[in-house]
Amino acid sequence: MQIDLDGATVALDGDSNPVAEAAIAALLGNGGILGSDAHIANILLMSCPLRPGNVAGDPRSLYADARKAAVSMTERGSGRIVFLLSATAGMPMRRHPRFSMENASILAGMRTLAMEFGPKVLVNAVGVGAVEDETLVSGDKAMLSHTPVGRAGNIEEAVAAVLFFCDPLNTYTTGQMLVVDGGWMAGYGRNF
Repeated sequence: MQIDLDGATVALDGDSNPVAEAAIAALLGNGGILGSDAHIANILLMSCPLRPGNVAGDPRSLYADARKAAVSMTERGSGRIVFLLSATAGMPMRRHPRFSMENASILAGMRTLAMEFGPKVLVNAVGVGAVEDETLVSGDKAMLSHTPVGRAGNIEEAVAAVLFFCDPLNTYTTGQMLVVDGGWMAGYGRNF
């Protein structure tokens, strides 16, 4: 996917993982400039752990970081914040209750920020299901038996969703989670 960021400053806050790293690379490849301070970025990627078994972090701390950035963006007149989180934010897994709850809390915070800082700042999330590179980088292998498309996703598919939210032509989407999970969250058989 090609977008034109025309020199927008891009920053990453939170956990580094292969999906976040690829998203930053794609944003830079589409005209973004890497910034070192999340509070002066035009585009902020808030990256959370994508694999169960990892603590998603204190949702209050992530919210506070994103809110500080949103205040700065509002003062400058515009900005984008994209949360990268697990699809369990929208559909909890019985196998991973705490991880699901932490991600759901982050999703609720994202929506709150969208309401508070719109229309100047657009705040969205990409919910990532089972994604593989050479190994599983997101999700749980159990998701694959309940994914209607019958395969794990790839990093590029998750990155395309991030680019959609960051595209300057996208001016009306805020407070949404675009789930890249092969249909797992559609409710396909929940016995795990």
